[in-house]
Amino acid sequence: MKPDYDAIIIGAGIIGCCTAFEMSKLGYRTLNIDKLPAAGMGSTAGSCAIIRLHYSTAQGVTLAREGYYYWLDWPKYLETGDPEGMAYYRNTGALVIKTEINKNLAHVKKALQALSVGFLELAPEQVHTYLPNADLNSYFPQKWITDPEFGKPSGKNIPGAIWVPESGYISDPKLSTNNAQVAAEKKGAEFLFNAQVTEILIENNRATGVILSDGRKITAPVVVNVAGPHSFQINAMAGVADKMNIKTRPMKQEVAHIPAPKDLDWERDGFMLSDGDIGCYSRPEVGNHFLIGSEDPPSDPQLWVDDPDDYDQNFTDQYRCMVLREAMRVNGLPIPNKYQGLVDLYDVSDDWLPIYDKSDLPGFYMAVGTSGNQYKNAPVAGAMMAHLIQACEKGLDHDKSPFQFDLKYLKRPLDVGFFSRNREINKDSSFSVIG
Repeated sequence: MKPDYDAIIIGAGIIGCCTAFEMSKLGYRTLNIDKLPAAGMGSTAGSCAIIRLHYSTAQGVTLAREGYYYWLDWPKYLETGDPEGMAYYRNTGALVIKTEINKNLAHVKKALQALSVGFLELAPEQVHTYLPNADLNSYFPQKWITDPEFGKPSGKNIPGAIWVPESGYISDPKLSTNNAQVAAEKKGAEFLFNAQVTEILIENNRATGVILSDGRKITAPVVVNVAGPHSFQINAMAGVADKMNIKTRPMKQEVAHIPAPKDLDWERDGFMLSDGDIGCYSRPEVGNHFLIGSEDPPSDPQLWVDDPDDYDQNFTDQYRCMVLREAMRVNGLPIPNKYQGLVDLYDVSDDWLPIYDKSDLPGFYMAVGTSGNQYKNAPVAGAMMAHLIQACEKGLDHDKSPFQFDLKYLKRPLDVGFFSRNREINKDSSFSVIG
């Protein structure tokens, strides 16, 4: 009996939709299944949609550099328009503060130089060229909000920073996902919403489809887990979780929207600020606001979630701690009593690096552990997954001979084995949203 589809993709976030687009271009009849009413309504909608090139590993920088070009070429890449409009990339540049925790950016600079990415080395006082009201005190190591020493300078200045001009953000992450869905549908892809996968079908030691909560059975010889914070549940259904050396689980995260100081037109002049010294990142937001997130410093509690469908969606001390930390660097930043922002989930791997891989169950693939730092890589990740799946289905033993993905813009291969489920924990990782 002919299967219903060539591939079922569980999840319709930005990576799931880009994977559908790329697999459809290769001739696969794909079906994305998502429990929410529309594409991009899960953790993608909560993404800060930052496009940056600084990662803690050379492979991370390489993937981000390749992904950057996809976003620059977004309408041409998708080969179609979207009646709802097209998301766009806004270039702002990125100021990245040096600190002990990022080894004064030594690895980052080396990786950027290897890819001919331009950046400026800044002495501490030169930071004022980009952020005139910056406090140059160091507050490292970071402390939690209840620590009596919280907010007190260490007695030193920050050691400097780098300025990376090619950085910014996407205007609307949910719209970008809709763009990718429309493009995939033009290539023949199908989407099923308000549908929950409750079982992975397995026959003769191979994934053969899924069963939905309403009892429907949908068959396909390939099943791809791109379920975001629900990915660990899907891996458990497939019986592959215990066989993975690197695993994933959901983590609660909070993002603050704070008005800019009165003397700053941050919406016009602002940029992406990655500040490991205070443990925060930020970017401009509509309405002359700062959008502030945590870089997950070791001092802070990690808000792990057991059930991604049932967790506390209220703000916690994480919110106030982030805002106060950002105010340590940005003089004049107001501290509002009313919290504004969002609460959502990351899908976090053990070393905060993504898993783009096959599994021990033939026909079952994974693009997981991606939340927080992989939105920017979604188009290239979709292409990489599509070609990895195609190669494995044609007989490649990816575990023994890792797939080499040809990067179309950088004109070089990328060893996809770096993102293996069976890798050892990568000690070069920041173990944070920085990746």
